Amino acid sequence: MANSLIRKAKQLELEVFDTKAELGYAAAREAARIINQAISERGAAYVIAATGASQFKFLDSLVLKEIDWAKVVFFHLDEYVGLPESHRASFRRYLKERILSRVQPGGFHLINGEAGDVYEECRRVGELISRQTIDVAFVGIGENGHLAFNDPPADFETDEPYILVNLDQQCRRQQVGEGWFESIDEVPTQAISMSIRQILRSRNILCIAPDQRKSVAVKNCVELDVSPMHPASILQRHESVKLYLDRESASLLQA
Repeated sequence: MANSLIRKAKQLELEVFDTKAELGYAAAREAARIINQAISERGAAYVIAATGASQFKFLDSLVLKEIDWAKVVFFHLDEYVGLPESHRASFRRYLKERILSRVQPGGFHLINGEAGDVYEECRRVGELISRQTIDVAFVGIGENGHLAFNDPPADFETDEPYILVNLDQQCRRQQVGEGWFESIDEVPTQAISMSIRQILRSRNILCIAPDQRKSVAVKNCVELDVSPMHPASILQRHESVKLYLDRESASLLQA
C-alpha cells in the first residue's frame, strides 16, 4: 500500500504519494470501486477518459482491475482538430492503444478531430453524452491550469457538452515538452474539448496530476479562488472530487 498524505483543501480531497506508480494504483483502485458500484446499481457504468502523460500509470493499473468491461461505456474528453489518428499525439490512437485494445469496453465514443465539420462533430458527441449520467470523469490539470482543453480564460458558462477551442501557447508548448511533437509549429491550434459544465455533471471526478511541472497549476487550482483564469479551480465547486498528486506536483501547497 502506498504511503500517502490525505487532507482536505477547501472542498477538495487530496492524496499525495511518493511515486507515480503508487499514485496510479490508488487512483485506479478508487476508479474501479466507482465503476463496479455503478454496474451493480444500474447495470452499466459511464466514464470519461482523459489522455496525456499524466495518465500513463493510472491507466496501466486500471485495465488490470476486475471489472465487467462489457458493461462500461467511455466518452472521449478532447481531441486535436485536423490531426491524423496515425500521429503519435492523436488522442484517439492513445485511447485505442491504452484502453480499447486491452479491455474491450462495451462502448467508446471517440471524437473525430478530422471531421469535415467540427461543429457537427461537437453536436454529434454532445448528443451522445447528453443521454447518459456520467459516473466518473478521469481528468488531469494542464501546466497552464486547463481542464480538458479549456485553456484560460475558460468558458464557465456554456451548456454545450463539447466545444471548439483555441489552444494557447503554454498549452501547445506543454505538448512539445511531453514529446508528442517536435516543435510548437507542429502542434494544432484548435481542439474539440468537453466543456467545463459537462465535466462537472459527472457524479465523481478523479483528477490525476503528477510531476513538478504541474505544481504551480495545482497550487492555483487548490488554493486560489475559482476563476476562468485558473480553469481547474472550478473543481472546488464539485461535491465529489479527489486529487491524486505526487510529492513534486504537491510541493508548492501550503502545509
